Amino acid sequence: MINLGIGIIFLFVTIAVFAITKRIYRKYPNPFTLPIFLTSGIFIIFLAISDIPYQSYMLGGQWIDLFLGPIVVALALPLYRQLDLIKKYARTIFIGIFAGSIIGIVTGIAGAKILGFEDWIIQSIAAKSVTTPVALSITDTAGGNLSFAAVFVMIAGISGAMFGPVILRLLRIHHPVARGLGIGTASHAIGTSKALELGQLDGAVSALSMTISAVVVSFLVPLFLSWL
Repeated sequence: MINLGIGIIFLFVTIAVFAITKRIYRKYPNPFTLPIFLTSGIFIIFLAISDIPYQSYMLGGQWIDLFLGPIVVALALPLYRQLDLIKKYARTIFIGIFAGSIIGIVTGIAGAKILGFEDWIIQSIAAKSVTTPVALSITDTAGGNLSFAAVFVMIAGISGAMFGPVILRLLRIHHPVARGLGIGTASHAIGTSKALELGQLDGAVSALSMTISAVVVSFLVPLFLSWL
């Protein structure tokens, strides 16, 4: 009963903090006021200062976590609505996804290798650009650390949502297919939620990129790691 009460408190506190950060983002829109970034930062600081175990927070957080699966499935709706345009750009989309998947793997492995990290860290970072369940499965097979892998996936998603649109503007990339490809392949579901803010086609292509890149990466990561 006590656990239920703690869970309900953390659930409503999380929802309230996210609602507040959304209002802040609407009033002061910039990468550092992105709700998922602000909310994550607030709870990391709060749990660290209060010395509350993460397991206690997840008594409530797990209920939010349960909705991640349905939310990812719901991303099929914009995909369906933009099906004709996606068929039109099918070749470009699939080439872009394959290229982006390779770049995501190589940059992670090469960066970790250059910095002299141990093999288990390299194995944990290789699948950073795909959605969490797939990344954890790949990491487990590769022999990496699941906790580290989850952190790298979170960093990839949040940083992509924060800075992806900014980088695209600086590079003068304005086509919705190109934007959706870049964000979805590099930043999975978190990035896709940001791509939906840019436009329906952006979000649809991002959702498709996120899904297919997860399959491509699951095949490519073991090959790249075997060459280390």
